[in-house]
Amino acid sequence: MFPLCQPLPVVSRPRPFDGAEWIFELKYDGFRALAYIEHGRCRLVSRNGHQFSCFVSLASSLAQIPHDGGVILDGEIACVDAKGQPRFNDLLFRRKEPRFFAFDLLHLNGTDCRRDSLAQRKLALRQLLNSGRRSAAIYVDHVETQGAALYSRVCELDLEGIVAKHKDSPYLSENTISTWYKIRNPRYSQMIGRHELFERERHSEPVPGWHGCDLVCAELDYAKL
Repeated sequence: MFPLCQPLPVVSRPRPFDGAEWIFELKYDGFRALAYIEHGRCRLVSRNGHQFSCFVSLASSLAQIPHDGGVILDGEIACVDAKGQPRFNDLLFRRKEPRFFAFDLLHLNGTDCRRDSLAQRKLALRQLLNSGRRSAAIYVDHVETQGAALYSRVCELDLEGIVAKHKDSPYLSENTISTWYKIRNPRYSQMIGRHELFERERHSEPVPGWHGCDLVCAELDYAKL
């Protein structure tokens, strides 16, 4: 069994930027998770080290990703609508089947990939997810250089924001300064009322459809990020 990895932190920045050494991804609105896939099984673990026990069908689908010696993926569990836009309440209240949006590859077939550059890891991740049967894992694509233009479009579409990542950086340890930055859309409509929702349910019984108390406790700090 794989030892638990520490997810690379994402640091907030107030404004978007451009840069030839950077790639830019959409920020998916959901629960960040590491997917540990080995021996025909998948464990989904939150950034706080709690296992998501409620996403049974999603884990079962991810376990079908082909490999010879285990895989660890970094990504976001999210639900999307017909237009591909994440819907956080659909995820929270289990209105639709979630998907796993994979944006990094930490281990592959017994090899630790974390010291490889991000560009190398994403290439290997794309090849992995395109190599076998369909699963609930979706490769998170990116644009290079043009972070400001992507951010502008994200705000027009009422999406949560973007993530900037240095394309030559390794997947660094928790004690090293991160090279991943999130730039949020301050007018993102789905954030309205979210903090109040979490605060209200923190001290009361779960509402119908809630994933369960263990998930709420594990992810309650999401609304404060």
